[in-house]
Amino acid sequence: MFLELRDLHVSYGKVEVLHGINAHVEEGEIVTILGANGAGKTTTLTAISGLVKPSSGGIYFEGEALHTLPSHEVVRRGIAQSPEGRRVFGTMTVLENLYLGAFTSRDKSRNKKNLEWIFGLFPRLDERKQQLAGTLSGGEQQMLAIGRALMGSPRVLLLDEPSLGLAPILVRHILEAVKTINQSGVTVVLVEQNARAALKLASRGYVLEIGHMVMEDDAAALLANPEVQNAYLGE
Repeated sequence: MFLELRDLHVSYGKVEVLHGINAHVEEGEIVTILGANGAGKTTTLTAISGLVKPSSGGIYFEGEALHTLPSHEVVRRGIAQSPEGRRVFGTMTVLENLYLGAFTSRDKSRNKKNLEWIFGLFPRLDERKQQLAGTLSGGEQQMLAIGRALMGSPRVLLLDEPSLGLAPILVRHILEAVKTINQSGVTVVLVEQNARAALKLASRGYVLEIGHMVMEDDAAALLANPEVQNAYLGE
C-alpha cells in the first residue's frame, strides 16, 4: 500500500475530531476528500504531514509508520503540503519563498531543475520572482504555495483548498496545473470546496462527515450519486 490511514483518531485537547477513519491512496492517483466545513478534512491532511499527531491509529507510507516521525522527516520521505490560506512569507521574495520549500534538499542541480519546472507551470511566478510575496494577488500566492511544496521533489502533494477565494479563470488554471503535476508522476491528495471540479479531476474520492468517513467511491460514481449531488454539488 502506498499511503494508508488506518483507524485514525485525532483529538485537539479532549475533543476528538477524527473518529477512526480509514483511507488509502495508490501511487499516481489524484484522490479528493469532500466534506462540509468542520468535517475534518484539513485535520486529515495535517495529520499526514505530521503537524498533528494521532491519539490512536496510524498513517503508513510504503509500510513505514509516518505518525511516529516529526513533520520535517515526513517531508524528507517525500510528502509536501500546500496549506489552506496559502501561508506564504509576505516579507520575503517569491524566489526566497520557493527556496524555503527545498530546505530538505542539498542537491543544487535538482533545486534548479525544480525551479525551472515550477516557472514553466506558473510563468507568473517567474515574472515576479524578485517581488515580495505579500504584494502578490491571491491567485499568485496560491501558485507560490503550490510551487513551494513542489520544490522538495515530493512524491505526494497534499493540497488544501487551492481554489478558495479565486476567480473562476484562475481556478481553472490552478486545477489544470494540478493535473499536469499529477501527470509528471506526483500523487495528489486534494481537499477542495469546489466538489464538482475536484471530482472531475480525481480518480477516486472520500466523503467525510463530522470526523467519520461515510463514503468512498470512484470519482465518476460520486459525481452521479444523488446524496453527494444534494450535499455538495448544489443539485
